[in-house]
Amino acid sequence: MAENKRTCPNCGEKVDVSSKFCTHCGEELIDEIEVEKITKRKGRPKKEEESPQIDIENIKKELKTELLSELKEDTEKKEKEEKREGIDLNEFKSKLKVYPILSCVVTLLLCLIAFAFFYNYYMKHLVIETTRTEKEVTVNEHGISDAVEKVYDATVVIESYINGRLYATGSGFVYKTDDNYGYILTNDHVISGATDVKVLFSNDKKETVKVLGSDSYSDIALLRVEKDKVVATAEIGSTDALKVGDTAFAVGAPLDSHTYAWTVTRGIISGKNRTVEVSASNSRSSQVMEVLQTDAAINSGNSGGPLCNSNGEVIGITNMKLASSSIEGMGFAIPIETAVSNAEKFIDGGTVTYPYLGVALLDATSEEGGAIVQEVEKGSPAAKGGLKQGDIIIKIDDKEVTSSSYLKYNLYKHKVGDKITLTVKRDGETKELEITLGSNGEKA
Repeated sequence: MAENKRTCPNCGEKVDVSSKFCTHCGEELIDEIEVEKITKRKGRPKKEEESPQIDIENIKKELKTELLSELKEDTEKKEKEEKREGIDLNEFKSKLKVYPILSCVVTLLLCLIAFAFFYNYYMKHLVIETTRTEKEVTVNEHGISDAVEKVYDATVVIESYINGRLYATGSGFVYKTDDNYGYILTNDHVISGATDVKVLFSNDKKETVKVLGSDSYSDIALLRVEKDKVVATAEIGSTDALKVGDTAFAVGAPLDSHTYAWTVTRGIISGKNRTVEVSASNSRSSQVMEVLQTDAAINSGNSGGPLCNSNGEVIGITNMKLASSSIEGMGFAIPIETAVSNAEKFIDGGTVTYPYLGVALLDATSEEGGAIVQEVEKGSPAAKGGLKQGDIIIKIDDKEVTSSSYLKYNLYKHKVGDKITLTVKRDGETKELEITLGSNGEKA
């Protein structure tokens, strides 16, 4: 039976193979197998005859270093494996998805809380003043007082008299002056039939004025007063750049001119180029006018007064409103371009002329509409063009004719000397007639 002993290299005593230390000298015993491994690593094959000359101390130190290094590597490998085994891949992915969402929710909550504090302590006590500058006038929370001042003193109250008795009042405004006179625009229906016309200025002075000219179709009249009587002159604007929704205001003397003179009402431009059918002031027939629409309050007595934009420039002359229990805020004004064009003709001593056909008309009663020719004046443009009594005019050029009023409306867009094409129905047939327009007369 083999002896289970080995020799201590330090003292030479025999000790058990299983013992790691010498029982006599306490020296650590190294297994011969380990000695052989170390020897091979260093490239020195072990020989039995060389064993007594092995440097035991160096081998022990090297062995310890190798064992510690291997132990450290094994420990690190185990720790890494334990870490990898301890993490669930799906859980890791879910965490990657959840964390950004949680981060967004938390951020949103913080923002809401911050806004709540901001609103409660700042916005509730914030006073906002909106300021918008248009040319020379500033529009802000105080309204349009600057714009009103520009036209207020240029506005006048007009009183029409028949044989010394006051029978009608209205409004007007000084639209221009020259070296000697001031010129006041108003409506024809305000002064129509008057034997005397007087105007009251904002300084409470009343002056008798001269009517230079008037036109019932356009509803424009022009008055003249000495220049030194004029308090102020209005600024004239334009409807070209005017937009629906723009601020508009009217100045005038509604109802009782002595109590409510120089009343200002404010609204917006509700519509442009509106065609409204109204009764003519000096006849039973109706006529169609192209006007501006506004919801600024227009009342009896406002007629002839200025309708202005937010810069205080006159863009129209108020002349009518639609009144009914089912209608509210529908006032109308003649575009300033039409008024000024006619006024300049009156200043030059002329009149407003319109082209005419030389016929008497009656509205057709059929659903198709049209204008029935009742009479054709001898030698008139209509007679020369072949128009006959009983013809039904259904078109003027490419415009449909629904009534005699709309025929005149489209006819008066032309000038004297223009050629037009009338489409008529005669004896069940449709014919086209070319007519050269003449100067205006009493009939269309």
